Amino acid sequence: MKVTCVGAAGTVTGSNYLIETEGVKILVDCGMFQGSRQMEERNYLDFPYDSGTVSHLLLTHAHIDHSGLIPKLVHKGFSGSILCTPSTADLCRIMLADSAHIQEMEAEWRNRKKRRAGRHRLIEPLYTQDDAAAAMEYFMPINYGNDIILSPYVRARFSDAGHILGSAIIEIWVKEKDREVKIVFSGDLGSTNQPIISDPTYIQKADVVFIESTYGNRIHKSKESTYQELKEVIIAADKDGGNVVIPAFAVERTQEVLYVLNELYQKKQIPYMDVYIDSPLAISATEIFLKHPECFDEATINKLRAGNHPLGFPGMHFSRSAEESMRLNEIKKGAIIIAASGMGHAGRIKHHLRYNLWRPEAHIVFVGYQAQGTTGRLIVDGAGRVKIFGEEVTVRAKIHTIGGFSAHADREELLKWLRYFDPKPSATVIVHGEPSSSLAFSNYAGEELNTFPIVPQLGEIIDLDIAMGKFRKEGIAVAPLEFNAELDITWERLDDIITRIGDIEDIPDFKMRESMTSKLREINERLNEIREHLAGKEI
Repeated sequence: MKVTCVGAAGTVTGSNYLIETEGVKILVDCGMFQGSRQMEERNYLDFPYDSGTVSHLLLTHAHIDHSGLIPKLVHKGFSGSILCTPSTADLCRIMLADSAHIQEMEAEWRNRKKRRAGRHRLIEPLYTQDDAAAAMEYFMPINYGNDIILSPYVRARFSDAGHILGSAIIEIWVKEKDREVKIVFSGDLGSTNQPIISDPTYIQKADVVFIESTYGNRIHKSKESTYQELKEVIIAADKDGGNVVIPAFAVERTQEVLYVLNELYQKKQIPYMDVYIDSPLAISATEIFLKHPECFDEATINKLRAGNHPLGFPGMHFSRSAEESMRLNEIKKGAIIIAASGMGHAGRIKHHLRYNLWRPEAHIVFVGYQAQGTTGRLIVDGAGRVKIFGEEVTVRAKIHTIGGFSAHADREELLKWLRYFDPKPSATVIVHGEPSSSLAFSNYAGEELNTFPIVPQLGEIIDLDIAMGKFRKEGIAVAPLEFNAELDITWERLDDIITRIGDIEDIPDFKMRESMTSKLREINERLNEIREHLAGKEI
């Protein structure tokens, strides 16, 4: 029996694991790579397996880094069952359609740039909205706790992972060589005492555990201190006369922020500010949340029974249309604007960052993970300027990172989850983390639990030979996954040059000579920068 780490090994995104046993091929997740341009180019590579030979896809949850390549998988020939919880299926219907729209818009934008630069070899979107709709036909919702028969030799079960609505830990039992082997995939484990949804389920037995490590080297702030910090930011923004802009993932993070704002308003702990949810996806996701109370924790259920809407309050506004979104750019103060994406590199949040980052009275609040290479990561790392829609924007706003909102378990919560296994797993595989986090967590797990942690690389095949008491790894040839900042900077500069060449084409005739001369000088300066940048570098 073999497990190939197709994604989320050596990186957080791109979750995709191929299990091969007794002639059966099963996938766990089929997610999109997110972050730097280098990383996202991997989404266009062929799958290292024949999609048509995969019988089932087990989906841990709806986040795009776990589900985002499902339309591509179906387009490439997958015709099996996509098994997930009912709420995950509902969320995927809106999230995959939204992702497809982004792919189409991105392809259109890049093709415009190519045409302006005189290049006529155009690109196709990664997948289309039709592909996303077709993929939904293969979804089969399964409730938590139900046994799922995948073949005469393989069965599975979902348990609540406490990460987002409908997120699942996946237990898989495989009969092979006269023995039953149990593999557990943690999926993304939630942080305990998270609002709205239940805490993660503890699993007691497994032969092999694949566990995430997003925050395997960190301890989160307490929820109390996290909410206190948000409260202080809002009070400061009111005093400064600016807006609060919150990049937030449409699913879970937006709903948690709304829940906390509702609590703060009810207790009269923050000044009144209009709250705008500028994300059609987040609005639809909030409606789906309310359809699935079976995923709620006891506190949220009690609020609903008492008639207290936990995700709504006076002064909260939904901006569905583009026109409503654009009007928010005219608001200079007194607003809390929540928009996707949570990493600031896509979606309507880009407009709000563009209009607020340069304002010293504005406050930008990051409440989630920021992948390497994203706009959000650049800002939280202290960049003085960032590029948004091809324009350099100076960062003058006050920047806040509130880590306690994370929907991921921290180091201690991950270790606590591992401790519940009795006996200890024969092997523990550390995945879904940046190298520093995964390696650090493997050390903690190895020292405290006396396990045999494995930290696989992208594309690595893990051969599970439990019957013989062996655990060995086989490598396959893949491109190294380390984040190459030098190459990413070069890509950005070349993109800038193409944009400037396109600008020349748009210059009116009467200004042509003077303006073209100036533009060509700028291009030459940028080329010189790249030459200097590449001198002595290994790209």
